[in-house]
Amino acid sequence: MYYDIPILNIVALTIKNNTMNNLSLYGWNELLLEQKRNSIYKDFVHGRISITHKTCYEVISEMGDYTCELTGNMIYGRDKVEFPCTGDWVIFQPIDTDKGIIYDILPRQKTLYRLKSGRISEKQAIASHVDKGFIVQSLDQNFNVRRIERFMIQLADENIQPVLVFTKSDLEFNKNDVEESLNHLAHKIPIFYTSVHFPDTIEKLREYILIGETVVFTGSSGVGKSTLINKLCKQEVLLTNSISSATGKGKHTTTRREMVMMGEKGILIDTPGIKVFGVTNDDADTLSRLMDINSFTEKCRFKDCQHMNEAGCAVIKAVEDGELDRGVYENFLKLRKEAWHYSTSVHEKRKVEKSFSKMVKNVKKNPFKKF
Repeated sequence: MYYDIPILNIVALTIKNNTMNNLSLYGWNELLLEQKRNSIYKDFVHGRISITHKTCYEVISEMGDYTCELTGNMIYGRDKVEFPCTGDWVIFQPIDTDKGIIYDILPRQKTLYRLKSGRISEKQAIASHVDKGFIVQSLDQNFNVRRIERFMIQLADENIQPVLVFTKSDLEFNKNDVEESLNHLAHKIPIFYTSVHFPDTIEKLREYILIGETVVFTGSSGVGKSTLINKLCKQEVLLTNSISSATGKGKHTTTRREMVMMGEKGILIDTPGIKVFGVTNDDADTLSRLMDINSFTEKCRFKDCQHMNEAGCAVIKAVEDGELDRGVYENFLKLRKEAWHYSTSVHEKRKVEKSFSKMVKNVKKNPFKKF
């Protein structure tokens, strides 16, 4: 049920909120406008979610900024993965000068998901309408090529351009070792070495972000994502604290997914540090291509080769001959198993839901019959 607020009152409420926003700078375009016209709530206000809290959302609209909650239908009529996330375009109704109720979400595009940790395989939307995904790692003990592969696989699932960004390049590190570890990825992903102490490195990264593009920053806690965003924006748009002398990492870590404007150029989304980033991309061809082993898989004796213990497996032979790094191969198997487990769990869940729905229909038709 809609809140019974006359249209004139809604206009008055939005005018009172004196923060005006040009939504084209936030990515609003003709496609989104057409999608809104197809919604039954097309006469309401539209905006983009800038911050995701546990129970509410901060929305940037043309007429101002609002803190919004979901309707009961959205809370109880959708799976959690369909709940709004940072970057989503939503349709809402203002109910006060700075509060509103979200009624609809426009169709998502290029959404970064991750597999939630826990017993039940369930994916979580991190950010939507994303053009580029900055995989941020610091050049200290945080460097982990296996983690880079994970992020790349997940970004590829939604056709999001991956970009590898190293922070703290002013520290002592062996660049040859780093580049050698990235041999199988270097031709698939742009790589930037940055340091807050070297402004020219930040400027090169800033130039890579185009007008109207949305960029999501991913990585572990303490790698300097928030600090990097502040430098790109040339002002303190995100809170950060001093560096811990014990760990060499920032004491403050992001606890929410937050979107900010980089001047009038790009839109940046900061995300909390994630220790384990579970993948849901179960496309074997994409996996082998990104891991740079497709040239070997094509030579396997059997088309359905699983590359584990089959006779005539060119992948296993490449590992044994030293042509394929064992770490890459083992991570390939691990990621494939993880994604397979997720897709199998989803399939089983759908079977149970379908069976339950069928039983409910039968009960309604024959209420006194035992099933």
